[in-house]
Amino acid sequence: MIIFGTKSYLYQLAIVTLVCGNCGNPAAHSLRKKVTKFSLFFVPLFPIATSYQTQCTFCGTEHKVPKDQADGLLAHGSGSQGGQGIQGAPGQPQSGGPSQGNNPYA
Repeated sequence: MIIFGTKSYLYQLAIVTLVCGNCGNPAAHSLRKKVTKFSLFFVPLFPIATSYQTQCTFCGTEHKVPKDQADGLLAHGSGSQGGQGIQGAPGQPQSGGPSQGNNPYA
């Protein structure tokens, strides 16, 4: 008896800000990659299909995008962040700093 089938894996590649085609709001969209792999005895062996999609975080609508457009969005999304996700927004104090009022002698 041979047990075979497919299993799909979903990878989140980036989060980019786009204008949604459904609701018209400029919102964050998650860029996802779906890979379907052939499995034999519950062990995934090789990919048989790959697709890319974006999902609006405002209304939840998903749109399929071609690979070249997904690569462009990925390059745009990774280049525009520039490490600001760790540092926080400019002009806002970081937690634990003297601007938070933690130091009674300041």
